[in-house]
Amino acid sequence: MASQVLVALALSLVGGFSTSLGALFVVLSGAPNLKMLGLLQGFAAGLMLSISFLDLAHNAINSIGFLKGNLWFFAGVIFFAFVAHFIPEPTLGPVSDTKRRKDKDEGGKDLMKKHRRQVLYSGIITAIGISLHNFPEGMAVFLGSIKGLRVGLNLALAIALHNIPEGVAVALPVYFATQSKWQAFKLATLSGFAEPLGVVIVAYLFPSSLSPEILEGLLGSVGGVMAFLTLHEMLPLAFDYAGQKQAVKVVFLGMACMSASLYFLEISLPEDLSL
Repeated sequence: MASQVLVALALSLVGGFSTSLGALFVVLSGAPNLKMLGLLQGFAAGLMLSISFLDLAHNAINSIGFLKGNLWFFAGVIFFAFVAHFIPEPTLGPVSDTKRRKDKDEGGKDLMKKHRRQVLYSGIITAIGISLHNFPEGMAVFLGSIKGLRVGLNLALAIALHNIPEGVAVALPVYFATQSKWQAFKLATLSGFAEPLGVVIVAYLFPSSLSPEILEGLLGSVGGVMAFLTLHEMLPLAFDYAGQKQAVKVVFLGMACMSASLYFLEISLPEDLSL
């Protein structure tokens, strides 16, 4: 169990630090390419959909039966719908509005200070919201790593790509408000640490060994969480930033890449590989 926790922690750190990569886009370029972020979000959505339906939910149904597998899956959907209702994931939209105000009010220092305070506040709220979103993702990586290295690797990859735009969403308003690259990078990085924190906490909450049925059910719930996150938050952003036609193309490209990854990891890393 200790080795499984260490592997899950390492994988979640990759996902956590991918928010730092998003912050680097901001501090190095000053402004994100929203179309590129949309394409990246669409690609990550394809990865998520593939692993949710073709791996996690599929294996749960095959292992514990159609009814139980679906109940666990939709329990995950309902759980994350509840989370998303009370903690909606912030977007990059308000930052663009504020930048337009900046251009119009260049001469008003007092007004600009007010705008900067408002944007800094929005950046802090964004960081808190993303941290709360990242916590269940750490749980997902932990449960996947218990099942096997193959499952954990694929979950970590999909989540890491999804976290890059989240890093941009945190860093952009903070950088605009403070004009400090370090503050923007630091806050985005800290928001990503909620993912490995989720691994640590769940490792202490769960018993040292889970029955195969419970583990498959929990992974089915993870599939529900990932599916809801994809359809509710990632796809709309991909459509907004990259356009519907381009986003749909990269979604299917992401699904194809994840399907290939599932196959090649299956033949090289057995699903029940002991850690």
